Amino acid sequence: MSKLIIIGFGGFIGSILRYVLSGYVQGISNSIAFPYGTLAVNLAGCLVIGFLSQLAESQGVFTPEMRGFLFVGLLGGFTTFSTFGNETFNLMRDSEYMSALFNLAVHIMLGLGAVWLGHALAHSIWR
Repeated sequence: MSKLIIIGFGGFIGSILRYVLSGYVQGISNSIAFPYGTLAVNLAGCLVIGFLSQLAESQGVFTPEMRGFLFVGLLGGFTTFSTFGNETFNLMRDSEYMSALFNLAVHIMLGLGAVWLGHALAHSIWR
């Protein structure tokens, strides 16, 4: 149970950070046509998870609780795109190029398809 609380607390902080950074970047961009705030959050999350995962792998500095807090909670609440990027990078690093390509294609195609399906379902229910 304490592991769930640690992860939940990290997610709480990550979600707030996502809201603040995304809103700030979107505000300074003065753009209503492109989601610069989301882009900034996704890129920042990828940078941080790349840095922290290298530190964890090479130096072994994180306890299992700290890994849960940082990787699952904080970064998961901040952006799951960073996890997607890190997992795809790990596949490429391990020379699993076809799996990396499959991961990219499936996430993008099925993700967009799921968004479309969600819109279609909501439209058919509440038209």
